[in-house]
Amino acid sequence: MFPYCHQFPPTLPFPLTLPLSLLKTGSENVHRAELVCACLDSVPPQSWLGLLEDKFNTYVTLKVQNVKSTTVAVRGDQPCWEQDFMFEISRLDLGLIVEVWNKGLIWDTLVGTVWIALKAINQSDEEGPGEWSTLEAEVVMKHDEICGTKNPTPHKILLDTRFELPFDIPEEEARYWTRKLEQINSLGDDEYSFQEEVQKKPLPSAASQCSFEDADSAVDDRDSDYRSETSNSIPPPYHTTAQPNASVHQFTVPSRLQQQGVLRESCADSLQNYDLDYQEHVAISPADSSRYGSSCNVSQGSSHLSELDHSHESAHGSEQEDDHQEGEPNHSYHSLGSYQKDGQARLREQEEPHGEDEEEKVCETEEKRADHSAAKLPLELEKPKDVDAGAQVSYHGDNEPPPFPPARAHWIRAISKVRLQLQEGQDEADPSKPPWLKGGPAGGLYGIDSMPDLRKKKPIPLVSDLSLVQSRKAGITSAMATRTSLKDEELKSHVYKKTLQALIYPISCTTPHNFEVWTATTPTYCYECEGLLWGIARQGMRCGECGVKCHEKCQDLLNADCLQRAAEKSSKHGAEDRTQNFIMAMKDRMKIRERNKPEIFDLIRDVFCESKLTHAQQMKTVKQSVLDGTSKWSAKITITVVCAQGLQAKDKTGSSDPYVTVQVGKTKKRTKTIFGNLNPVWEEKFYFECHNSSDRIKVRVWDEDDDIKSRVKQRLKRESDDFLGQTIIEVRTLSGEMDVWYNLEKRTDKSAVSGAIRLQISVEIKGEEKVAPYHIQYTCLHENLFHHLTDVQGNGVVKIPDAKGDDAWKVYFDETAQEIVDEFAMRYGIESIYQAMTHFACLSSKYMCPGVPAVMSTLLANINAYYAHTTASTNVSASDRFAASNFGKERFVKLLDQLHNSLRIDLSMYRNNFPASSRERLQDLKSTVDLLTSITFFRMKVQELQSPPRASQVVKDCVKACLNSTYEYIFNNCHELYSREYQTDPNKNQDIPPEEQGPSIRNLDFWPKLITLIVSIIEEDKNSYTPVLNQFPQELAVGKISAEVMWSLFAQDMKYAMEEHEKHRLCKSADYMNLHFKVKWLYNEYVRDLPAFKGKVPEYPAWFEQFVMQWLDENEDVSLEFLHGALERDKKDGFQQTSEHALFSCSVVDVFTQLNQSFEIIKKLECPDPVIVAHYNRRFAKTIGKVLMQYADILSKSFESYCSKEKLPCILMNNIQQLRVQLEKMFEAMGGKELDAEASDHLKELQVKLNNVLDELSAVFGNSFQTRIDECVKQMSDILCQVKGTGNVAANARNTVAQDADNVLRPLMDFLDGNLTLFATVCEKTVLKRVLKELWRVVMNTMEKLIVLPPLTDHTGTQLIFSAAKELGHLSKLKDHMVREETRSLTPKQCAVLDLALDTIKQYFHAGGNGLKKTFLEKSPDLQSLRYALSLYTQTTDTLIKTFVQTQTAQVHDGKGIRFTANEDVLPDKGSGVDDPVGEVSIQIDLYTHPGTGEHKVTVKVVAANDLKWQTSGMFRPFVEITMIGPHQSDKKRKFTTKSKSNNWAPKYNETFHFILGNEDGPDAYELQVCVKDYCFAREDRVLGIAVMQLRDIADKGSCACWCPLGRRIHMDETGLTVLRILSQRTNDEVAREFVKLKSESRSTEEGT
Repeated sequence: MFPYCHQFPPTLPFPLTLPLSLLKTGSENVHRAELVCACLDSVPPQSWLGLLEDKFNTYVTLKVQNVKSTTVAVRGDQPCWEQDFMFEISRLDLGLIVEVWNKGLIWDTLVGTVWIALKAINQSDEEGPGEWSTLEAEVVMKHDEICGTKNPTPHKILLDTRFELPFDIPEEEARYWTRKLEQINSLGDDEYSFQEEVQKKPLPSAASQCSFEDADSAVDDRDSDYRSETSNSIPPPYHTTAQPNASVHQFTVPSRLQQQGVLRESCADSLQNYDLDYQEHVAISPADSSRYGSSCNVSQGSSHLSELDHSHESAHGSEQEDDHQEGEPNHSYHSLGSYQKDGQARLREQEEPHGEDEEEKVCETEEKRADHSAAKLPLELEKPKDVDAGAQVSYHGDNEPPPFPPARAHWIRAISKVRLQLQEGQDEADPSKPPWLKGGPAGGLYGIDSMPDLRKKKPIPLVSDLSLVQSRKAGITSAMATRTSLKDEELKSHVYKKTLQALIYPISCTTPHNFEVWTATTPTYCYECEGLLWGIARQGMRCGECGVKCHEKCQDLLNADCLQRAAEKSSKHGAEDRTQNFIMAMKDRMKIRERNKPEIFDLIRDVFCESKLTHAQQMKTVKQSVLDGTSKWSAKITITVVCAQGLQAKDKTGSSDPYVTVQVGKTKKRTKTIFGNLNPVWEEKFYFECHNSSDRIKVRVWDEDDDIKSRVKQRLKRESDDFLGQTIIEVRTLSGEMDVWYNLEKRTDKSAVSGAIRLQISVEIKGEEKVAPYHIQYTCLHENLFHHLTDVQGNGVVKIPDAKGDDAWKVYFDETAQEIVDEFAMRYGIESIYQAMTHFACLSSKYMCPGVPAVMSTLLANINAYYAHTTASTNVSASDRFAASNFGKERFVKLLDQLHNSLRIDLSMYRNNFPASSRERLQDLKSTVDLLTSITFFRMKVQELQSPPRASQVVKDCVKACLNSTYEYIFNNCHELYSREYQTDPNKNQDIPPEEQGPSIRNLDFWPKLITLIVSIIEEDKNSYTPVLNQFPQELAVGKISAEVMWSLFAQDMKYAMEEHEKHRLCKSADYMNLHFKVKWLYNEYVRDLPAFKGKVPEYPAWFEQFVMQWLDENEDVSLEFLHGALERDKKDGFQQTSEHALFSCSVVDVFTQLNQSFEIIKKLECPDPVIVAHYNRRFAKTIGKVLMQYADILSKSFESYCSKEKLPCILMNNIQQLRVQLEKMFEAMGGKELDAEASDHLKELQVKLNNVLDELSAVFGNSFQTRIDECVKQMSDILCQVKGTGNVAANARNTVAQDADNVLRPLMDFLDGNLTLFATVCEKTVLKRVLKELWRVVMNTMEKLIVLPPLTDHTGTQLIFSAAKELGHLSKLKDHMVREETRSLTPKQCAVLDLALDTIKQYFHAGGNGLKKTFLEKSPDLQSLRYALSLYTQTTDTLIKTFVQTQTAQVHDGKGIRFTANEDVLPDKGSGVDDPVGEVSIQIDLYTHPGTGEHKVTVKVVAANDLKWQTSGMFRPFVEITMIGPHQSDKKRKFTTKSKSNNWAPKYNETFHFILGNEDGPDAYELQVCVKDYCFAREDRVLGIAVMQLRDIADKGSCACWCPLGRRIHMDETGLTVLRILSQRTNDEVAREFVKLKSESRSTEEGT
């Protein structure tokens, strides 16, 4: 490390490197923890004496300047560490502080301290023997710094300290580097740039995929906090052990992801070519160059954003490292801050796991930047911690000497690091770049949960050409699946030999024992179970070759090779000849093996890159070692019996008293007994020496019994206790240190066994003390084999073996390679599950290769099954079984966590990684999801986590993330993509400038293209991806999610765009409508039935509402224009019928065709929002109303002019009726009863209006026949006059009446016949009925007026007749007038003829049901009026007068104004209250009815007249005339007059008159008419005013005074007028004549007016 290069004094051209070795002795395996720059050398054992206490667990802390490093903790009173540390020193006036600490349960205690002055340390490039230093209890301080120690303790420590300087650099190179360092030191002042070097060798991007790292890169060294003590200034945001979610291979953000190719660049190549300027002098091992790529990650955009694998076991590490790791958090997260040139703080928060001090160091230097922002720009210099290891392996793995010493290699690597860091420092200081994106293809990271804003960036290729990005290396990050063994030459060399050994004489081909039944002559014990061979003869089996004896049941348990055992045995007993035979047999076998299977040995040689010469030598050596067998083999074995679980209960108490026996060879040891416990813990350690590799470790669990039965058993069987289970372990399968659970097995079929036992076994084989355990060796073999077959031979493509059957998942390679790994595993006791997990780890680095996800999924499913499906014979939980895995719990969990993350990321870009065009990739996609599911299952069932993320939810989130980015991409590149995919003409649309290719307020071209692209995406998801991702049918349907996400994003953009368009409205309404249709189609086709939208009213109609309304407004104008045009055309054509069946003209059809088309457009919008539909319907209803009423108005105005034409009026009326019919249809089409209330009311109102128009037209048309009908009726009247005879028609004369009726009707029938026949053919039925009604009305009214009640004169009223007669002055003139021919009266016979004629006319208009209904005709007021008038002809004058009195109740002043009081002395309160009275008369009336005869007597007293309004120049002599009007008055006095009073306008009369009424009728049939007149001599008196008083009003009162206002004339209704007209024709009846005269009187003209 170069933590403070900028602080070097100018006098010190090079930083001093202080390597430091801690040495130890002891028989235990070396536990190496690789620290910052650890050199893992083999150091001769030395001892550290003097720790007096029994229980120590110590570790050492080293401090120099402000950097601290810590060793691992080691137990025992003679601990040994043998760890190297390297420090960069810039000040020699300080000292090295070494503290020894004892680890406690709660806190650690200081054992002692050593302080070594740096000036006292010698320079050396070689390691020394070390120096013992005494630990002292206290430190001496000076100026707040330690300058010494005091108070010695009895403890000592052996240290080897030295300075290394690169003294052997050539003069020229030394000068070059000195100059470079000076430039670095002055960097803060003159901003020196390494531009030239950078241009020569461009810097690589951040790595994302696997690279092969050094063997030791995986060693966890978190205990060694080689970092600044000030590094805590920025606390980590959080720690997590569950799922590391950020790693280098996660999204590095290029600009708009266009550099997808670079995105996943492998780091393996990233710095391979980045050599130093002096290449001829530099020979860094491949480990280093790869390491720079994978751990340094020097790029413009990623400030050391990497994640290093510290979970893989090192070739030199041991199983204990896993335990050591478990207690520590997996990752630490730091916020890295950087400063711009102006000093303004800019913080980049990035979450990344840093498992190693390398990252922590980066954090430290990053944080220092904040402290030294004003000082010189510091350099981040770091040294990968595997450098030394890599260097040493590469040197000492070969026999030839290194080209230069290790110190120089350190130096050169450090310098190259400076250059890389310097370039990064430059980039980071560039203020022009945004803080989140530091240029280049590898910007800041982002995870699946924070998708980038892709709008601003150039996107990835889409849909049709979503091919796999070429440069993507198909595997997970180096931190995850590094195959560390590829670079560990020492380990590889050893594994190469061990593999040859296993394959040249494989266990699968060894010679089996030659067993035969054998009789023992002396007591003999079974070699396997050590039980007595029972019986008198033929007690057991004996091998004829090697002589081993055992029970028949135990012969299968012996699996050692007979030949080898025999050879060993013979040589030990001196039977040389026999030995030689055996050896020859074994040699032959090995020769045959080599000859028959040369491909195996060739492959091994290729894998380990050995030359033919070396290979041949190794083959000889290996064969010899096989022949030597175990005679020269020895090992020290330490076995710790830790505990057991789930043992059988053998005692009556329901428990057991277990103890354990451990036997190696003939040596047997036992633990103490744990009483009454089925889950005992022993924690007892035993030491064994073993000299036979074919020996076995036999671990048996017993239940201790101490009763008579057990003592007897002991005598007979050497076994007094109950057997609880055993496990047999082959010694040859042991290597290194192991901590393993073993299932307890049965000894015979009768054994009742359950549970498992945990053992910690440590093996030191002579000559292989420092060799890794066999599991590590197997990993090395498997990884190198995989690398060779995949990367070397297969060019990165994984070859999937073709295997079938249940155990196909255990086949990892083709036949040859598979035999190699299987034989190695069999020979050295590697469990098949370990093989599977190792292969899984290898495949993880290639998980994106075709076919690999399926294999990984199957592998993981079987690994899950192995751990999760626990057997009945064991009570060990799945998580405990897994924790005991030799593969390493943490390592596998971390592998899965990171694989899970990588899978999520790849699924989040499934369109890129798994294009729909490739069936193979789609199958891989399916397998990838299966793999994700298996990981979830593993977490649930094996790790037993409470609620790991559900696979379906993870995939759903990934799919959504991918769709989000896809949408952003197609949105930003819509024009280009559409042109490429859907443009047929390549020359078209190429001229659109880029700024207009996106959404615009000037046009809507963008949106249909976007919809087309969205549909292509959804269709692809539906048809290609949904069938593949079908693992979660209930939870995950990609097509539906695709539609949902696409619509949601589209809806946001569309809504915003429409809001903008609404403000400006620069496009045609038709364009908006077309877009509305497309959006509607998209929604209905893909979105409507999705669960999230089902049953909900969508938003999209609201976006377009204003534009549809605008279109409707414009459409109204279009409709009106069209209407005028249609009418003009129709008019020109003369309103022709459209066809012989259609009775209307074409203008109606045209108008409604246009309206229907308009409505069809609205209807086709299929608007799902009822509120908006109501708005549309209301608006459209107004349009319909406006159009139809305008049509009706135009026709109405010109209709009268067409009435003279024959057919035209009918056609025009048909048109109006057809409007009503079509309107009804449209009403139904618009929803009928469901239609919005307002629109419905509008249309109903319109229907009523059209109905009224039709009525008006019918009336006009009917009236147009008036003159012709008048002529016909006059002719009828003349014919009727010719009919003679009396009223009583004899029976024989009835035929003549019918004949007369026919004659009378002929003129009318001739006219009607022709017209009605025409109407029946030309008019629609409804119109025909209306025309008939009008004709009926006209005929009835005309007959009434011209025949039944002919007019009195040419004038209109009867009053005028009499006023004219008065002016003539002679009543005789009136009589003459009455008898003129116009005023004739009907005889009863004529009435009968007319009655019959009416029936005939009625039948004619009914027309047998085709015309008017009979009920209508009967009830028609016109007929009733005519009939009533006709009936009046037959009534007497008295009856008619009575009818008149009873019906005419409002003759003067509407019958109002008369006031009653008790008598004339009591004046009424107020005036009459009527308008314009001409005076008032006061009369007293007394009504008396005779009790016997019932006759009525009326006494009238005329009291006075008041307020008479009359102007005259002559004498004014008013008098009052009182007349009683009613029936049966012909023989009685009817009229009285008072005397006149001269020139008095308020005369008093007080005259009384008596009227006698008969008893035929009551008072209600009578009325008094009071008339005030001015008396004139020699001429007719002039009338001032008239009042009428009906006796019914006073019948109840009996007697009262009446105050009657005077009116100008008598008013009457039709009935009164009819009565008057009939009576006026009875000239011979005096009562009738007088009545007509009375009722015809009116106020005379005043003089002077």
